[in-house]
Amino acid sequence: MLEVLAIVAIVLAVAIAIVLILAATRPDTFSVQRAATIKAPPESIFPLIADFHQWGSWSPWENRDPAMQRSFSGAERGKGAVYAWDGNRNVGSGRMEILDVSVPSKIVIKLDFLKPFEAHNTAEFTMLPQGDATNLTWAMHGPLVFMAKVMHTFINMDRMIGKDFEAGLANLKRLAEN
Repeated sequence: MLEVLAIVAIVLAVAIAIVLILAATRPDTFSVQRAATIKAPPESIFPLIADFHQWGSWSPWENRDPAMQRSFSGAERGKGAVYAWDGNRNVGSGRMEILDVSVPSKIVIKLDFLKPFEAHNTAEFTMLPQGDATNLTWAMHGPLVFMAKVMHTFINMDRMIGKDFEAGLANLKRLAEN
């Protein structure tokens, strides 16, 4: 029995060591990006993103917790606008602040997650006109601390968040084209 426990302990120690080594080899940053073509000018899309009060109509996370607490502060919209939320485990809690805007082509947002885990990232929305349409790109990037690297060995962040970005872009497309 003691030999079996020793073998199990060794196998477990090797498995943990492999995960830690894999995590150590992961990049120090991550990036997720999705794009959509919307048959509307950037001027029609920009206000939906630059005004946090509008996010309820398109953000893929807004309906995951009907009891989510929201607060708005700072500027009404654009640079300096702040949106904070506190919700269930599906949405967690955090804060967004618009750091920079180039009307009507770019919005840069500081994104601070507090729960269920702490993370500090940057989200960027870029709108490039293409004839009678706009190519809208939604990107998020940020640093990966070691524990996040461990998590990333098991979870594909691009696949996980990318689906939400695709849903949000589809919602923005629906709103801007109607």
